[in-house]
Amino acid sequence: MQRAVIVLRAKSIPFDVTYIDLRNKPDWFLEISPHGKVPVLKVDEEILFESNAIAEYLEEAETPRMHPDDLIKRARNRAWTDFVPTFAGGLSGLYSAKTADGQEQRLDTARRVLDKLETALADERGNDGPFFNGAELSLVDAAYAPFLQRFLHVDQWLKSGLLDDYPLVSAWAGALIDSDLVQGSVPEEFFAEFEGNLKRRGFLVGALMAEAPGVAAR
Repeated sequence: MQRAVIVLRAKSIPFDVTYIDLRNKPDWFLEISPHGKVPVLKVDEEILFESNAIAEYLEEAETPRMHPDDLIKRARNRAWTDFVPTFAGGLSGLYSAKTADGQEQRLDTARRVLDKLETALADERGNDGPFFNGAELSLVDAAYAPFLQRFLHVDQWLKSGLLDDYPLVSAWAGALIDSDLVQGSVPEEFFAEFEGNLKRRGFLVGALMAEAPGVAAR
């Protein structure tokens, strides 16, 4: 959902959002979402689903363009967007561990995905950023921003120091979460709900949050 909202905001497309309880999905939602997942985008009477498909539709439908003009670079941007599930799994695996030992075991996986992304930022962009392609937010940025935002939020408790070894990813993540487009892409109660979910599922970070409440959301 958040990726679609970032793209809608970047393109100044008017929209309304209906949030649902993912633990109790309403029947009307299941009727229009073939995979039972968010996001779903309703355009007039047509229904679109899956984040990549929605982002690509919005890219083709409205300006400003968020993909590079160069065909090769555009294809490579799409390839790095396809890496998002692997990347997200590497980071979320770290904070979904239930013990300190489990978290330590998952660090190697997190480092492997960050190694690839650090190299991508060094090789793909050829400039100082701050975003994936340069000065303007792209569809790649919109795809990675939610997962980097979540990780930086929970790392206030984990204190992994993981991004210290990846200066390009760290700077990119900072630029993304400081962007108004990203900050305004979730409702005010999002981080409280996110933290509550981590606590309910018995993850180590949830216990750390319970011991030290009140850390400011980024």
